[in-house]
Amino acid sequence: MQDDARYLKRKVTASSLDVHPTEKALVVHYEVEASILGEGGGQVLEERKEGQKIIRVKSLSPSTDVGALAKKVVEECKLISSSRLPQVEQLLYYLQNRKSSHVEPKVEKKEKRAVKPRELTPFEGMELNEEASITRVDEYVELLYEGIPEKIRGSALILQLARNPDNLEELLHNEAALGALARVLREDWKQSVELATIIIYIFFCFSSFSQFHGVVSHYKIGVLCLSVVEHELKRHDVWREELRKKNKAYILSPENGSLRRDQDKALRKYQTFLAKQEQLLRVSLYLLLNLAEDTRTELKMRNKNIVGLLVKVLDRDDEELLVLVVSFLKKLSIFLENKNDMAEVDTIDRLARLVPCDHEDLLNLTLRLLLNLSFDSGLRAKMVEVGLLPKLTALLGDENNHQVIMRILYHISIDDAFKGMFAYTNCIPQLMRMLYEHGEGDIEAELISVCINLAANKRNAQLMCEGNGLKMLMKRALKMKDCLLMKMIRNISQHDGPTKPLFIDYVGDFAAEIRAEEEEEWVLECLGTLANLTISDLDWELVLKEYNLVPYLKDRLKPGSSEDDLILEVVIMIGTVSMDDACAAMLAKSGVIPALIELLNAQQEDDEFVCQIVYVFYQMVFHQATRDVIIKDTQAPAYLIDLMHDKNAEIRKVCDNTLDIIAEYDEEWGKKIQSEKFRFHNNQWLDMVESRQAESEPYLYDNENDRTDLFYSADGITPADGSVSPDFFGDLQLQNGDWHHTGDSNDVFDQTSSSPGRPVTAYGFRPDEQPFYQYQ
Repeated sequence: MQDDARYLKRKVTASSLDVHPTEKALVVHYEVEASILGEGGGQVLEERKEGQKIIRVKSLSPSTDVGALAKKVVEECKLISSSRLPQVEQLLYYLQNRKSSHVEPKVEKKEKRAVKPRELTPFEGMELNEEASITRVDEYVELLYEGIPEKIRGSALILQLARNPDNLEELLHNEAALGALARVLREDWKQSVELATIIIYIFFCFSSFSQFHGVVSHYKIGVLCLSVVEHELKRHDVWREELRKKNKAYILSPENGSLRRDQDKALRKYQTFLAKQEQLLRVSLYLLLNLAEDTRTELKMRNKNIVGLLVKVLDRDDEELLVLVVSFLKKLSIFLENKNDMAEVDTIDRLARLVPCDHEDLLNLTLRLLLNLSFDSGLRAKMVEVGLLPKLTALLGDENNHQVIMRILYHISIDDAFKGMFAYTNCIPQLMRMLYEHGEGDIEAELISVCINLAANKRNAQLMCEGNGLKMLMKRALKMKDCLLMKMIRNISQHDGPTKPLFIDYVGDFAAEIRAEEEEEWVLECLGTLANLTISDLDWELVLKEYNLVPYLKDRLKPGSSEDDLILEVVIMIGTVSMDDACAAMLAKSGVIPALIELLNAQQEDDEFVCQIVYVFYQMVFHQATRDVIIKDTQAPAYLIDLMHDKNAEIRKVCDNTLDIIAEYDEEWGKKIQSEKFRFHNNQWLDMVESRQAESEPYLYDNENDRTDLFYSADGITPADGSVSPDFFGDLQLQNGDWHHTGDSNDVFDQTSSSPGRPVTAYGFRPDEQPFYQYQ
């Protein structure tokens, strides 16, 4: 049949005319009828195909002459006959009066974000003067059995055909052509870079369409491409080593003219090879990227060390090649195994040199890859180590990459070790300016999240409060009832130093928000901020009375009355105000102490609750009014004795200090406490004595509590009037023999302790929940 096919007849017919749904354009639908005629004029093969042509009329405006424009469209578009002029005029009139679509800018923005490698174009050296014909494919295949120049010419002609998608299906059915191309590539790719580039390009054209991936896999082109890439990278290392040797020889003997000529010649040769090699690498990697749509194929590539090969290519300077490589790595990085491979081959070091860069697409892709990798804590540390933090903060003003950069900074700000490093960049002033310039709407999640994390660092908090920073934050938070902004303020308020006194002016604002009518989440943040204000000059009695806070605090102490987080903040707030003697008495009269004991029973498994409630008792035993209530009217000392040897070090520390004070003021409880301490520290000895006594031996002493000289005491150390301070017992704890209380005094959760002896709070920390930003 192919021998008879000599003539090609093509007929194009316009079928319908319509307007574009979003753009100012007309859409012409047409049908192409192609017939292959034999020498006698008989029809050998016929095929029909539908298509469409878009005619954009961007100049169309309310003042445009629609009639004249319609005539111009008909004259210039051969698909529209003159008989359709009235229809064209009517459609243009409709476009002229149609309201502009509001979705257009968003669509354009979305398309701009979807950065992909630029489509491949014919490489240098592939152009031919002759035009290929689909009917002469067999002739081109015959050239593949000749020498290298003929093979290059034959494959280049087939490439001309393959670059037209309309020809791919016909080439697909020509098994002889594809088999010959695959054979030549397999046998001769090392002999000619040009030949390998052209043939891989042909198969790349097939790989651009998912339905043709089967044929590419059938001829094992993907495996060949991996071999080509690996070999070329090794050859590149050899070239560079040779060039380095020649450069070194010339440097050692600069007066030697022949060495200079050798060096220049080697450099020119290297640059020529490099240009051709980068063409080959680009087409090979692009083909592999297309095949990697199938995750099973991608897994096979991973087993062949595709990540290591791609990372080596990151050292190149060709921007289009780098765009392709970074795109490929970004695609691979969503899988844990690939991410781990990238961590092992210094990917971050190589990416760091690309930030910033002048190529907009390359910069965007690099940042998106860094975002994927920043989910790994080790890679985040590497980013900081190679100096990416100041580079990223310098790019915050880049609108195209702002959101991606904010997300990377958020991930870095999660780690306590890196929070302080933000203070040495211009990041915090920029973030505060963004908050200040923000309108009435909600603050973007990334911006406020970074600010909340950074505010947990003391130096960062000081920078945030510089000028009128705190005033601006308070004004906006109170006006918008913004819980996240108040959370940021709460983090700032936890730090001792110059920032805490700034909050005195806003105590009334915080207290006024603590009402049952407000949202619990909002009250939680306001209450938490107020509880952090351990300022000696603050009159807490006046605050509690003026804003009638005592009934609210007492009601919220009932188990189940609110969310646990809010109840915990109420306990912390009571601990803060209990440092004031008048406040402690007011709370004791209101029945807060029994409510705390009831809450302690209900939450005895929660270390955070236990620790903060015990701290309230610790504060209250300093005041006569509350001390008597705790010692004589409640079983709080008994609870404290039970908790004295708790596994939690913070609970043991606060409990022990509280019991020391109780022992000083109540002789009966003092003996019980001493007895329990003696039993704990001499447990083995007592077990042995009791076991012997059970056999027949009498007690060594009739009443062990009579031998008070066996126990440690603070006689002669405390003043006669019994007036002591929390600081004293903080220093005294080692005298009680409780060596197990000692330890690192640093804040467990890297938060600044509000006052000496006050237990830290695990605010925002839930050890039983995995953070969302980790892989595992």
